[in-house]
Amino acid sequence: MATIDMLHAATIQVLTQGGLSRCTTTRVAERAGVSVGSLYQYYPNRDALLAAVLERHLNGVLAVVEETCRTQKGMPVSVMASELVTAYLAVKLRDPAESRALYAVAGERGGPELMADLQSRIIKAVSAMLESASDVYFPAPDVTAAVVLHAVAGPVIALLNGDTPTGYGDALREQLVRLVTAYLHSSSQA
Repeated sequence: MATIDMLHAATIQVLTQGGLSRCTTTRVAERAGVSVGSLYQYYPNRDALLAAVLERHLNGVLAVVEETCRTQKGMPVSVMASELVTAYLAVKLRDPAESRALYAVAGERGGPELMADLQSRIIKAVSAMLESASDVYFPAPDVTAAVVLHAVAGPVIALLNGDTPTGYGDALREQLVRLVTAYLHSSSQA
């Protein structure tokens, strides 16, 4: 397992320093301090390696979101919104360079399928959390959960891409909590 961890860390380093086009198995093996043959014992090609690294990252995001949704069951929607936004931002922005690099991988090499699975599972977790809200009822919790996910993910992608004005990152949590809280209140019934 240590070799796999080293290969994943090396892949992220190569991606963040050189981008997807310069991420080769030779460069990754060199960065990890192993032979290319050793890399091929675990991954048959670059695409398999990139898919595994992306999948690990996405599973980390999913684990944080699912745990947050579990711990917020039965809470008022304003608390749910704050905790969900805070957790999502923390996991996605823990290592912005890694997240940015993996967005390039997500567009190809099995990434769309992995992303679709992640989104489906996050929507399921958020929907279950919303169904348990102590103060309101959601007539279509799955639809509401999907809108929340995309409303939070979009600004994070913009921040990672650098498509934002000065001060955007500093205000992001507060603004998203406000946005999600208002949306949840307007989408629910008392």
